Amino acid sequence: YVFCDDHLTPPERRRPGRRKKLSDAELLCLAVAQVLLGFPSQHHWLRFAYGRLGHLFPYLPHQPGYHKRLTAATPLILRAIHMMAAAVPSHADQLRLIDATPLPCGTSRETVKRSDLAGWAGYGYCASHSRFYWGLKLYLVTTLEGMPVVWCLADPKLGEREVGAELLAHARDLAAFPAGVVVIGDKGFAGREFERDMTELGITFVRPDRRDEKRRHGNLSMIRQRIESIINTAKRQLSLEQHGARTPHGVLARVAQRMLALAAAIWHNWIIDAPVKRSLIAYDH
Repeated sequence: YVFCDDHLTPPERRRPGRRKKLSDAELLCLAVAQVLLGFPSQHHWLRFAYGRLGHLFPYLPHQPGYHKRLTAATPLILRAIHMMAAAVPSHADQLRLIDATPLPCGTSRETVKRSDLAGWAGYGYCASHSRFYWGLKLYLVTTLEGMPVVWCLADPKLGEREVGAELLAHARDLAAFPAGVVVIGDKGFAGREFERDMTELGITFVRPDRRDEKRRHGNLSMIRQRIESIINTAKRQLSLEQHGARTPHGVLARVAQRMLALAAAIWHNWIIDAPVKRSLIAYDH
């Protein structure tokens, strides 16, 4: 709350008009607590908050108001993630990890036909789980301990190399990478054009060797397990796949909410010098 109130919300106080009953800093605290305490449903979360957390907030909105405020606060959430990522010591490290993972948005044919996500989401195939899904694909770039640096959502039918190149170029434009950065990805990013794009961006991209290539980097199994465990944390402990959103803006807001919760936990673990920076045990009860 103090970090958000000091670095994100002071300009809001100088705006004309009536002050908000629930400040932006308080809203972000509610959003982070919802994810860390394991409440994918906004209805269930607000019912819990009214009974247990009402004394901590001067005002708690009803679910429609909370949903609208949270969706409208997506740019603020993204800025908070960027500032927290820049505030930890690992921001200066020259190593970044990138991976993509499915983000299902529906499980029935009727949902596909009626959803507001139609035309934005699509069908994709998850090779690691041998299953088809309907939804989006999350591309995530993190530091070695799991701090989200940049991320995006894309149609599963789009090629990983094309989306990855655009995302890494965007990260460079945001000054999210130090000079001489090394990015580690998987075999899905293999390609001469992609490697040429990385060279133009000043990025050294490292991936496991394919079977038809000469040995360069090996299989990188240990470092690849790190990014897989980061995504597993987002799915298992932060309910990434149980977002429940039905609109493009809703999906973006709820994924951003989960990325903010992960960033806030890692940032705070750096502050208290916790031995495991991605540990969420102290925040889930």
